[in-house]
Amino acid sequence: MIIAQQNGRTTIGAPDKLFGVSSKAKERIAEIGKENVIDSTIGVLLNDEGKLVVLESVMDCIRSLSPEDYAAYAPITGLPAYQAAVKEAVFLGEVPEGVFVESCYTPGGTGALRNAVSAYTKPGDKILTSDWHWNPYNLIAAELGRSVQTYQLFDNEDKFNGEGFEAALTEILAGQDETLVIVNTPAHNPTGYTFTENDWNTLLDIIKKFPEKKIALLVDIAYLDFAGDPKEYRFFLPMLAGLPENILPLIAFSASKGYTMYGMRCGALLCMAPSAEIAKEFKDVMSVECRASWSNGNRAAMTVLAKIFEDKALRAKVDAERTHWMEVLAERGGVFMKAAEEAGLTACPYDSGFFITIPCDHAEEAGKRLQDFNIFAIPMGCGIRVSVASNTVEECKQMPAKIKQAIDESK
Repeated sequence: MIIAQQNGRTTIGAPDKLFGVSSKAKERIAEIGKENVIDSTIGVLLNDEGKLVVLESVMDCIRSLSPEDYAAYAPITGLPAYQAAVKEAVFLGEVPEGVFVESCYTPGGTGALRNAVSAYTKPGDKILTSDWHWNPYNLIAAELGRSVQTYQLFDNEDKFNGEGFEAALTEILAGQDETLVIVNTPAHNPTGYTFTENDWNTLLDIIKKFPEKKIALLVDIAYLDFAGDPKEYRFFLPMLAGLPENILPLIAFSASKGYTMYGMRCGALLCMAPSAEIAKEFKDVMSVECRASWSNGNRAAMTVLAKIFEDKALRAKVDAERTHWMEVLAERGGVFMKAAEEAGLTACPYDSGFFITIPCDHAEEAGKRLQDFNIFAIPMGCGIRVSVASNTVEECKQMPAKIKQAIDESK
């Protein structure tokens, strides 16, 4: 007898693909030793010894917290100091003119996505994102009674596919009066692509073609702080100002990567509203969304971020540590892409970030063949995702040729 309601769920009881491959990697390591296995399944930044990178400056701040910082309730939408810190973390003190910004605590970027889907679409609605995307987008939408429709991210020249985006958005809005568009940039998961200024101009021009529809434009910036120069990679934020009132830019912020607080579940949803009225509506709606899902958030995590942005010396230490590891990550990604070119392996256009994806029509078979070489990566749809964030430079040199061989031998 099945007691739980299925509600359209199709994966109940099914093994998680990512953790399934990761478990196989661990088993192989136990059999033949860590030095003989390349595990590229883990979506976090590891040092060359395979240990989680944790910014020591952030850890010092965590250790300095009082019992009350851990134990006391936080306001439903977050500590006021945290809300201010989030704005500073996202905009670096340069909030574009003409927008009204509000922020709301969420448990990680996942919570921000959840609130955005729930608040700005209706049950039965379709939301839009690219074909390459973080799979939990689908789970979040499904749990809330929505669904994800995709467009092909890259055209034949490996550039943003504006025509595909417009066709998909047109199709969705032909059947509903509102939608949510998710854009994951910079350092897109899973390809490492970053939207260019031209990409943004194309996308915004298309969205403006639907003045009678309500469109929430959610930018998932989970990997922003490991993309590159902080100011350069925020170039798109002023482009979200001055949009028509039917378009609401939203920002999904996560402290998991940039502040190495993965398990503390610290994030926020921000609005860049075109009017004070819409900003107030956001604030009021978020209060209900939070109360009805997780109620109060992680006060300790909020306090840590607030302290970082209240203390210039501490913030400078955090930035310096992060810059070091960002350089390590950039080296790994660059080495992988160079080795891929030398091996004749075609990857999705990579700019920065934790992941690189190799298009492949038979990813499951190629992934299994790759395991024969003691290399473990994640097959996903029509591609294989590797995590350069969790691999050494030497491993990044080795993988492309073996991936190419695995793909060729599994055709």
